[in-house]
Amino acid sequence: MTAGGWGASPPEQPYSGPPPTGRYGAPPQVPVGVPGPAWGPPWSPTPWGGPPWGVPPWGVPPWGVPPWGVPPWGVPPWGAPPPVPARGPGRAVTPPGAPPFDTPQPFALLMRARDWAWWRPLLGFLLFTVLYMVAALVLVFVVLATGVVPDLALLDLTDVAVLLVTNLSLIVAIPIVWVCWLVPHGLGIGWSSSVLGWLRWRLFLPVTWRALATLGVAVALGLLIAVVATGVEVTGPGPSFGWMLLVVLTTTPLQAAAEEYVFRGYLSQAIAGWIGRPVVGAAVAGVVSAALFSAAHAPPDFQTFLYRFAIGLALSAAVWLTGGLEASIALHAVNNVVIFLLAGALGDRAAAAEPGGVLGWATSLLGILGMAAFVVWLARSRPQLRPELLSPAVDLRPGAGPIGGRPAGPPGWVPGPPPAWG
Repeated sequence: MTAGGWGASPPEQPYSGPPPTGRYGAPPQVPVGVPGPAWGPPWSPTPWGGPPWGVPPWGVPPWGVPPWGVPPWGVPPWGAPPPVPARGPGRAVTPPGAPPFDTPQPFALLMRARDWAWWRPLLGFLLFTVLYMVAALVLVFVVLATGVVPDLALLDLTDVAVLLVTNLSLIVAIPIVWVCWLVPHGLGIGWSSSVLGWLRWRLFLPVTWRALATLGVAVALGLLIAVVATGVEVTGPGPSFGWMLLVVLTTTPLQAAAEEYVFRGYLSQAIAGWIGRPVVGAAVAGVVSAALFSAAHAPPDFQTFLYRFAIGLALSAAVWLTGGLEASIALHAVNNVVIFLLAGALGDRAAAAEPGGVLGWATSLLGILGMAAFVVWLARSRPQLRPELLSPAVDLRPGAGPIGGRPAGPPGWVPGPPPAWG
């Protein structure tokens, strides 16, 4: 039994033998009961801290910065790990609030964002068809239940109720087109309006009075020439002309806008997106959308088809010249409003005047000249109107600055390393 009692450890004796030899040198002298030093690399510290000699000269290992932050000596020269791809392999991460485009794009190619795929417009067309059929069925049910229009086959657009129901059946296409931008493409609804992502309201007034002075005057002259040439009786405005005026001024511009969102917006961008080249895509989209636009109005003869095909081309040219739908909406609305107001003011018989033969072709040519005059005037007025023709974009390459005079990302966002595709 020792002085310390049973089980007591003997007192620590200093080592007094020969100096240790071998590859690893002397073992550390650690008193009994005292924990040893914190062995291990500095990037995986033990709970009791890192080693007393600090950071090794070789720096941070190549697998990146540890999750507890950047070390005080900074980021290694090989940079941080690449960002995680979003929306499929090889896709760059889009910072919140940044435009979904790598480079500035014209209006015809806004649909070709970083997550473009050829099947997305097809899915959008399918979604539009389903939603529009559902909306049409709901509208028919409401009309039949309320008895606003006694006969759904009635085609007299000079009747206030028929015109109202017809306009409403087209206006519902606007939110449906927006849904098609959101769901199949994952893009904001504003990209269906202009290169800035919203309607540029400042353009509506200058382009509207230009449309009135060109196509509006041509349409009015053509209708008056038809009335005089056919000799129909002018009965004057009917008792419901006040309601007609209200319906035309409040719903017809929205009806024209709906057709523009469908034909010059979604349809044209889908066609140009499949082609992928700005000028060729816009030209092909203009011709195809104009043909479909004319056919959708069920023209009774080739002359009427040609006239509506020409206005479709003029509307596409207005979009190309201004980078958005504002000018085409104004031109389309002026055409429809002038026709309906003059028809209501002159009476039912005057509204039905349709000169045929050479005179019919002459009135159509007059309207086409009015459209051409608007397009030429619009092109020459661009220095005064200053329409934006390219979208803002965000460049994800390191050190990228503003693109097209616009910031490369939202405030406070710092571009990351280059995407995987170069």
